Amino acid sequence: MTPLTFARAEHEVRNTAFRDDIVVREIPAPTGLAPDTLALAGDIRPEVEGIDSPYGSGRFILLHDAEEPAQWEGAWRIVCFAQAPLESEIGTDPLLADVAWSWLMDALDSRGALYHSVSGTATKTLSKGFGSLADEGDGAQIELRASWSPSGSIVPHVEAWAELVCMLAGLPPGSEGIAVLGARRSPRG
Repeated sequence: MTPLTFARAEHEVRNTAFRDDIVVREIPAPTGLAPDTLALAGDIRPEVEGIDSPYGSGRFILLHDAEEPAQWEGAWRIVCFAQAPLESEIGTDPLLADVAWSWLMDALDSRGALYHSVSGTATKTLSKGFGSLADEGDGAQIELRASWSPSGSIVPHVEAWAELVCMLAGLPPGSEGIAVLGARRSPRG
């Protein structure tokens, strides 16, 4: 099997098809993380292109370093971020962070993505407005940050990330085209 080059990985990522519920675009990659980088932003049904969606959004960063950093245990690393607003009652669920993490693992596994050296955090945030923000009410948000070292094709990893962003926004696989009634939290985030 021919080793994956960064140019081939870029081509694969840029030609990945996504479900209609998520709009994915290439964004400038952070500098200083690796010699070769590619970054994507994904937004669930954005109202305005380039603005984070009120339903959920995410970032996907592909890193390549032929020097194979020890903590990566290879030449490739993926860093991802996904967040979505929640109803306040859901935000208080003690298992919410565990469920969000399991959705990422399930998405990777269901796509047949090969990976190792996984790490990350799942954070739930509750907020309450005061003063001039009191009218916006209570809010909650789930945020997942993860990284792992991929093996083989990068496409299943990108697809799993997009699935995760949709899942956090309340759009599980098979729900393409289902109406979203409104943002599940106030606009303040």
